[in-house]
Amino acid sequence: MSSVRVIQVQENVFAKNDREAERIRRDMTSQGTFFVNVMSAPGSGKTTFLTALINSMKSRYRIGEMDVDIESSLDAQRVADLTGVKSLQIHNCGLCHIDADMTARALSEYDTKGLDLLILENIGNLVCPAEFDTGAHKNVSLLSVPEGDDKPLKYPLMFQVCDLVLITKIDTLDYFDFDFEKARERIHALNPKAQILRISAVTGEGMDRAVSWFEGEIAAVKAAV
Repeated sequence: MSSVRVIQVQENVFAKNDREAERIRRDMTSQGTFFVNVMSAPGSGKTTFLTALINSMKSRYRIGEMDVDIESSLDAQRVADLTGVKSLQIHNCGLCHIDADMTARALSEYDTKGLDLLILENIGNLVCPAEFDTGAHKNVSLLSVPEGDDKPLKYPLMFQVCDLVLITKIDTLDYFDFDFEKARERIHALNPKAQILRISAVTGEGMDRAVSWFEGEIAAVKAAV
């Protein structure tokens, strides 16, 4: 009978990525920059939300933005044009995610010193981005009303890793069947600590609460320096 050799792999396959992510976090903390990773499905309103957020905060904080896409620089250019902040486009060569090494390489091209807030607008995808620690201090996920309240059931990891979940496009509630209570229950069943806010970047409803969350996180990072 042929023998089978069994080996034990003691190191997590993501260990290298996680070490680089921790280094990025330490560097961002040491310079007092709150680094946030924003994820969602395509079309959930990431760029619209971030544009509104930046315009609400840029008179009081120094803000930078990096945008991940497979192709084009449309979103990065839109943020730069509508807010005036420096925006860097990251092309990830057709991958469905960005990891800590890719983030580090992008940071080497972006002078983050002096920033209060650095935003990473991750690629539109509810699966792969949630698997990789980018080195951000916090993860934010957007779930839009048109997507439906069942997405936490279908893509649980995304909601498990997020510190803040924004229910977006609430101005479209008259046109879609979305149950806030079901969404809340499903998210908290996966992640009891997740904060959930309802917003419309178009009408401005709920944006003040989102701004307050970001301001609190900026203050927390600066207090840790």
